[in-house]
Amino acid sequence: MTTATGAETIETAIRDAAPFALAAYLMAGYPSMSAFAGHLVEVSDVADLVEVGVPFTDPMADGLTIQKAADRALEHGTTLPAIFDTLTEIAPDLRSPVLLMGYTNPFLSYGPERTAERMAAAGVSGAIVPDLPSEEQALLSGPLAHHGLAVIDLVTPVTPEPRLSAIAAGAEGFVYAVTVTGTTGGSLEIPADLVEYLDTVRQRAGCPVLAGFGIRSAAQVKALASHVDGAVVGTALIDGIDRGIGPGEVVRQLRVGV
Repeated sequence: MTTATGAETIETAIRDAAPFALAAYLMAGYPSMSAFAGHLVEVSDVADLVEVGVPFTDPMADGLTIQKAADRALEHGTTLPAIFDTLTEIAPDLRSPVLLMGYTNPFLSYGPERTAERMAAAGVSGAIVPDLPSEEQALLSGPLAHHGLAVIDLVTPVTPEPRLSAIAAGAEGFVYAVTVTGTTGGSLEIPADLVEYLDTVRQRAGCPVLAGFGIRSAAQVKALASHVDGAVVGTALIDGIDRGIGPGEVVRQLRVGV
């Protein structure tokens, strides 16, 4: 029997969640590694995809909430090998595909081939690397592809149309459509130009499209539901953890929108 690739696993999970998929982002090691492991198992029961953030000292795409979570995780000694150890241990308990979301430096420092090997062994389906442009993607995509793993492409509202079309057409798993030109965690409005941009990405893409950055309410999910195949939610989950609300419950509340 042929084993599905990471991209196929991701795309199937999104399409099976129709009409709308929710991807939940958690920072590895936050608020502690043991608590993170429990939250990851919890959220995998209700989210269609799970993104695991790799803490980094210079998270250029992340807002204050996720930056603080990364700082705390690093203070606790969270490392890429420790993340792989935890993911490998709890892999049998995870019901949704898992992706790593991190910056280039930790992956290159650990070694692209070793990173790919550990990802595959831990049951991870792919990676999202916001600071790795498509022109340099071969640094990681080659080793990951060798192990059947996906690299998820991102586009933004200021991506030139020819580049957006090329990225969307060649993407695998899903296209990550960033909804703002700033960092994560802000309050997302849904103006006409954002809708037009998301509709364009969806028209150009050969795979599902998920919107991310600033999505934190069921009303926003409802407003996006007819323009993308799903949404990525991160800051709202970390805020919930800080308030003593389980991340699984946050995802359930957001599902009310669809």
